[in-house]
Amino acid sequence: MDGTVMYDELVRATEHRLVRLGLMLTGNLHSAEDLTQTVLARAHRHWGRISGLEHPEAYLRKMLVNEFLSWRRILKNREVPLAEPIDRPSDEDIGSRQALKDATWRLLTKLPRQQRAVLVLRYYEDLPDDEIAAVLGIAVGTVRSNISRALANLRDHLSTEED
Repeated sequence: MDGTVMYDELVRATEHRLVRLGLMLTGNLHSAEDLTQTVLARAHRHWGRISGLEHPEAYLRKMLVNEFLSWRRILKNREVPLAEPIDRPSDEDIGSRQALKDATWRLLTKLPRQQRAVLVLRYYEDLPDDEIAAVLGIAVGTVRSNISRALANLRDHLSTEED
C-alpha cells in the first residue's frame, strides 16, 4: 500500500481525537488545532519511520503531548493562558453545567504544564500510569507523584476560592 494513503487514513482516523486531546491540554480550540497540525506535519516528514511502528496512533498522541509540553510560544516566562469556553454560544440554557466547566478550566489553568498533562492523560484519555509514563518519558513513580501534587494543588485552589 502507498505510504501517503496509509498516512491519510491514519490522519482521518485520529485527527478528531488528537484535536480533542489538544483541547484538553491547551484549553483553547485554536491552539489545539495548531498543536495537532504541527504534530501531523512533523509525522508526515517522518512517516517512513512512524508507519513501521506497531501503534502509530499512540506515537502521534505521545508526539502531541510532548509538543504541548515544549511549546514555547504558548507559555512565556511561565505565564498560564486563560482557557476559553469550549462550546460555541447557543440558545440552550446550560447554566450550572457551563459554570462547572468554566470552574474546571480555571482550576486546570493554574496547574503546571506537566501536572496538567498527567491529569488529562489519566482522567480524560483514561491511560494507566505506565502508558502515561511512556507518553511523557518519565518514571511511573513520577506520574503518581505528579497526579498527587496536581490533585493537592486543585484542592488548595478550591479551598482558597471557597474562603
